[in-house]
Amino acid sequence: MTANDVVVGMGEVLWDMLPEGKKIGGAPANFAYHVSQFGLPSCVVSAVGEDALGKEILDNFTSKGLNCHIATVPYATGTVQVSIDQAGVPQYEIKENVAWDNIPYTPALEALARRTKAVCFGSLAQRSVVSRNTIGSFLDAMPENDETLVVFDVNLRQGFYNKEILCNSMKRCNILKINDEELIQVSRMFGYPGIDLQDKCWILLGKYNLKMLILTCGINGSYVFTPGNISFLPTPKVEVADTVGAGDSFTAAFISSILKGKSVAEAHALAVQTSAYVCTQKGAMPVLPPQLTGQLQ
Repeated sequence: MTANDVVVGMGEVLWDMLPEGKKIGGAPANFAYHVSQFGLPSCVVSAVGEDALGKEILDNFTSKGLNCHIATVPYATGTVQVSIDQAGVPQYEIKENVAWDNIPYTPALEALARRTKAVCFGSLAQRSVVSRNTIGSFLDAMPENDETLVVFDVNLRQGFYNKEILCNSMKRCNILKINDEELIQVSRMFGYPGIDLQDKCWILLGKYNLKMLILTCGINGSYVFTPGNISFLPTPKVEVADTVGAGDSFTAAFISSILKGKSVAEAHALAVQTSAYVCTQKGAMPVLPPQLTGQLQ
């Protein structure tokens, strides 16, 4: 990879308003930050409001050395109210029609797309037509070759997805990242018979002509399906601080490894180690130790 080949995380950037205080959230930023820790040029693409919360996000990313292409738009910076119910389960209320719903497509963003080697996008940021169209235009402008990686990281939140968005995104990507719960929901929507999760993965891999399908199953391990092959690794047992951002760090480590020329098995192993480490730390963006990042130097 050259410095001209950028890895982009694109979509929502927001504040999780937790009972103990606020934390920066959003899968694209988590992904881009971890990619940068593995020594690859990365960039987060999103939008914030003309408000104190927006400025604080930009200042935070600057302090982390995270490159960003974040528009300031006349909408409130995104927030998610997180409340804990009596059983200790978090409930999320994701505010609508906020800044990241209105990411503008600009000439500068098109120029970034033309030098993007890999992009990761999800379904949540496509709930509004503006950001959905921007993501589509960005994918259109990216280089068309076998080396370019287009990662669709399914993230089903509240009711902010539908079959059309999922179907179009799967057609546009060449790597699909999904967890076991999402796979069950997607299979139900798409009417796939059979109960075996692996069979569902093989169906999706073939139907959408994917290079790879990554299936994460929490404590039950993870799989990487490639045409004719399957890699399974158990989830390491660790002392969990929280699981926030673990999936994003998994994707970042995996994609960084593939871009650095590692095999699927090597990429999978580093992804599992990285997400396990992130689970031992508070928050989604801990500094990764050299024994992880050093594997790609």
